[in-house]
Amino acid sequence: MNQSDIMFDYKHIWHPYSSMTNPLPCYSVISAKGVYLKLNNGKKIIDGMSSWWSAIHGYNHPILNKALKKQIKKMSHVMFGSITHPAAVALARKLIDLTPKELDCVFFSDSGSVAIEVAMKMLIQYWYSLGQRRKFFLTIRHGYHGDTFAAMSISDPKNSIHKIYNNFLPKHFFSDPPMSSFHDKWNENDLISFQEIIEKNSLKIAGVILEPIVQGVGGMKFYHPIYLKKIKCLCDYYSIPLIFDEIATGFGRTGKLFAFEHANVVPDILCLGKAITGGTITLAATISSSHIAKTISNSKIGCFMHGPTYMGNPLACAAANANIKILQKNKWKIQVSNIEQQLCKDLLPLINHHNVNNVRILGAIGVVECMRLINIALIQKFFVNNGVWIRPFKKLIYIVPPYIIDTKQLSVLTNSIKKALDNASFFL
Repeated sequence: MNQSDIMFDYKHIWHPYSSMTNPLPCYSVISAKGVYLKLNNGKKIIDGMSSWWSAIHGYNHPILNKALKKQIKKMSHVMFGSITHPAAVALARKLIDLTPKELDCVFFSDSGSVAIEVAMKMLIQYWYSLGQRRKFFLTIRHGYHGDTFAAMSISDPKNSIHKIYNNFLPKHFFSDPPMSSFHDKWNENDLISFQEIIEKNSLKIAGVILEPIVQGVGGMKFYHPIYLKKIKCLCDYYSIPLIFDEIATGFGRTGKLFAFEHANVVPDILCLGKAITGGTITLAATISSSHIAKTISNSKIGCFMHGPTYMGNPLACAAANANIKILQKNKWKIQVSNIEQQLCKDLLPLINHHNVNNVRILGAIGVVECMRLINIALIQKFFVNNGVWIRPFKKLIYIVPPYIIDTKQLSVLTNSIKKALDNASFFL
């Protein structure tokens, strides 16, 4: 990209969570390979974000590239209405094999937010099929499920990203979040708020939705697995379906293939996205139990009323199939374990830093929670100058590196965080 292209971008192109009049600085990436992003000035920087959790095997992976090239020679897309194709069938088989046996009906879409919308619509239609008009969902505060309207409505209503839309969104039920962190002792009091709400409103609630174990954009907190077990028991007792949002955590990020495996529980609906194609092309899946699918399908309406244009996109399905084949070699388990060990070694000592409030590590996720809000533009410039790509938000500096990162490359990331903490100008 030349300077003219960069200025055109600055004046005319929206970027995520940014302004058109006072945008955050943008860095031009012209290629990517392995863990490196190459900037237009020739500088290579280590990606600590896996392109927002998705590029788990790094960039330009030969197996993923080969799958895409092979598929595009056949067809890049075909409508999924009354048509099927081998890539979608193969992917559905793989997803059903990877997930608990209770989950056996796959609905494809093209983004994580849409996968959440689909799950919510499923449960509203599920209850409609049973002759009940349930329209409320129960979740916990500090959650994040996406930026489309239904997904926003079940994300934390006080979250600064979404609060301006509160008057336009349906009002759902929010319990206090669990305070027992993943590595701490379980506190039974964490369940009180949720239990009170579900007991009082069980006949109004269409479903419960949670990010299992890891709350993402809502604060990057890791809660205790027992909390998830208790929620599942309450949902079963009141016959309320449970949705797990594994869009960020699915496919190994927490050290388990899916985060809910830490609690050994099974949802009624599972939402997947981000890493499903190894960060090559957008795709998501909503996987339900056959009970929910058949209840909807056997109703007067007789079908589920949703159908994205790019549903079951062959190119995306081919990439996802290749991604899962890489995962099935099980190298990711060792890779994520090694990342976790090094993050603990490098980042946990920062808890004693005067600018740090807390440090949290789980699998290939490292979080440094600072005492004050971060000047994002300044600190990103610092990180790029130090050869890394890290995109903090609010008070959080966090990294979710590609699984293929080696010890030296990860050290560059963690050392950059350490240096940044010593610079007072990065904090507001």
